[in-house]
Amino acid sequence: MKQLLKRIKLITGISAINLLLTACGPQQVPAGLVYCSEGNPETFNPQLVTSGTTIDATSQQIYDSLVDYDPVSGEIVPALATSWETSEDGLSYHFKLRSGVKFHHTAWFTPTREFNADDVLFSFNRIIDNDNPYHQVSKSGYPFFQSIGFNQAVTNIEKVADDEVIFHLDQSDASFLANLATGFSVILSKEYADKLLVEGTPERLDRQPVGTGPFKLVKYVKNEFIRYHRNDNFWRTLPEFEQLVYNITPQSSARLTKLITGDCSVSALPKAGELPVIKQHPNLELDTQPGFNVAFWAFNTQKKPFNDVRVRQALAYAVDKHSILRAVYQETAIKATGMLPPQSWAYHYNKSTYQYNPEKARTLLKEAGITNLSIDIWAMPVARIYNPNALKTAELIQADLANIGVNVNIVTYDWSVFNQKLNRKDYDSVLIGWNADNSDPDNFFSPIMSCASLTSSSNRAHWCNLEMDRILAKARATTSEPKRKALYQQAEALFAEHIPMMTFAHATQLTFKSKNVKQTQLTPFGGISFERAKIITPEGDL
Repeated sequence: MKQLLKRIKLITGISAINLLLTACGPQQVPAGLVYCSEGNPETFNPQLVTSGTTIDATSQQIYDSLVDYDPVSGEIVPALATSWETSEDGLSYHFKLRSGVKFHHTAWFTPTREFNADDVLFSFNRIIDNDNPYHQVSKSGYPFFQSIGFNQAVTNIEKVADDEVIFHLDQSDASFLANLATGFSVILSKEYADKLLVEGTPERLDRQPVGTGPFKLVKYVKNEFIRYHRNDNFWRTLPEFEQLVYNITPQSSARLTKLITGDCSVSALPKAGELPVIKQHPNLELDTQPGFNVAFWAFNTQKKPFNDVRVRQALAYAVDKHSILRAVYQETAIKATGMLPPQSWAYHYNKSTYQYNPEKARTLLKEAGITNLSIDIWAMPVARIYNPNALKTAELIQADLANIGVNVNIVTYDWSVFNQKLNRKDYDSVLIGWNADNSDPDNFFSPIMSCASLTSSSNRAHWCNLEMDRILAKARATTSEPKRKALYQQAEALFAEHIPMMTFAHATQLTFKSKNVKQTQLTPFGGISFERAKIITPEGDL
């Protein structure tokens, strides 16, 4: 802590906000807000990823969805759809679309019409229709949608009129609306897509985005910044400032320094050990939000010896979760005993099956015939809401496993390289996690452990269990909340029995910010929105 404070006191130099806001050359600097983000987005289309870093930079800033979550109540509310009706058999959802919504005017596209049903059909047909000219443009696929079997669930999307669409489903799905409210289910411009297709550059759709959200992309320089301008044609209340800048700063201590020196107004993903620093600065404060997330250690169940459940159980018994909570989270998380966090309506407290027991771990390894085991643990190089310091977590696990005679090699890379290598699926195990995209409990299971999710990048354990799939399908087809809760408890029990992942924490969302910044919105399911943010200056609101 003393070293961190010393580094902060030594920082001098030109304010980064001036450098970023004037990067295009001499001009009058527009009013703006600078956010210290933790990394580069992989793309500017959130349909193509599950990365929280990308979602933060795109979904809430550039795009809109048909429906939203109310940040206070957590209820599903209208967005680009003003209303909807569900058929009695639950097999169709009829949406009435909002009129008067304009797409972004950018340096690369000038729209000639407003949002309509064609944009809805294009946005989702790209995902579910293999013959759609844009389906294969994405080299990464559509991991969230693939993981929940969206292309099998939606049989077709019908345009009734310019302001009406109907989604037809193969079977009733209680999680369908919740999935449409996620940050992945954004609406793209078909007119823009058609233009790029004619020009022979369809890949630009995902690099140079056009949406209907509160901000539009102006410039992105990898490892440096993302600059957005306010969308002055935004259909909701206009943001109060003209410019939003993401200052890309991977190191947490550097983000804190920039916040203290005024180079940033809001800073992402602080480490728990930095919280006391904030208390020493009266102009700074901490924003918190209970986390809909889970941190876990995923075992590659398709690779020996992790295909043996006794080995996975042994490794889980060998790890002291309380030590991780103390050293990594420092009272900013609670211990996980399963997948679902206490905030979920399907949560039921279950005493953890895998209490710290090194002797039990040794016995299980002996039963499995395992000796002189050496494994790799891949650790994320960046902080995430569910794990602010994966490298520290890996070191603690390394020490615990040494006590049972297991050697651990910790592997990490630059974030973009880490993701690319992780998708090749040849690792032993990985420390990662999941931040829920919506409040439906299915979101903690289907995207990361269903058989359908094997083809996506979200099933990090590469685990497929037909009994789990049967339970999840039954839960989605059930409308009774008590019956669904019982089914998800069955899923928790099956998960504990097979332990494809060892869960260890549900973390609180944390954001540092200047006290003069008001109404930044930490969304219930991760991410941040600046749509309603205000900067209070001596002269008044900005």
